[in-house]
Amino acid sequence: MTEFRGETRRLSPGLAVWPVLAVAITLLCALVHLAVQQDIRLGANDPQIQLAHDAAAALAQGKRPADVVPSGTVDLATSLATHVTVFDAQGRPLASSASLEGATPAPPAGVFDYARTHEEDRFTWQPRPGVRIAAVLVHHAGASPGFVLAGRSLREVEDRESQLTATVALAWTLTLGATLAVAFLGARVFR
Repeated sequence: MTEFRGETRRLSPGLAVWPVLAVAITLLCALVHLAVQQDIRLGANDPQIQLAHDAAAALAQGKRPADVVPSGTVDLATSLATHVTVFDAQGRPLASSASLEGATPAPPAGVFDYARTHEEDRFTWQPRPGVRIAAVLVHHAGASPGFVLAGRSLREVEDRESQLTATVALAWTLTLGATLAVAFLGARVFR
């Protein structure tokens, strides 16, 4: 009940329930956003998983690093293409199709330590501001143990995530507005 100019009024059932409905709508929109965003981001690793594991298996069977790296050079600052780099056991590059500012970039030492222990590491790598890579690093054994890193730009994935955020925000706003309007109309009709 609320007091209005000395009178006591009851909130209509629709208006009384709307805050609970608004919380439910907000939680549902947040859940949808999180689920779809994670699907988009995790799917960004799919080509790299195959590339890294296939190259690691070939190296473990005796192939040379240059034989498992795609021909050509991928400029990480501009290209959306996948790239592969083979590292020795100490994390030094042996062969690579990746280039950034004329050099072969290497991820932080910690990812090599993790992959050495867990066989694989999937991570987001930012070799410089404005360049973000979905990367998979696989440890391989054999006569010359080492690592294979496969990666690709996250630019398109992050664009999709931004579009998702805008779409969910619009749906959330419209749904809240529509349910509030229905609650007010219901209050007027049942007054």
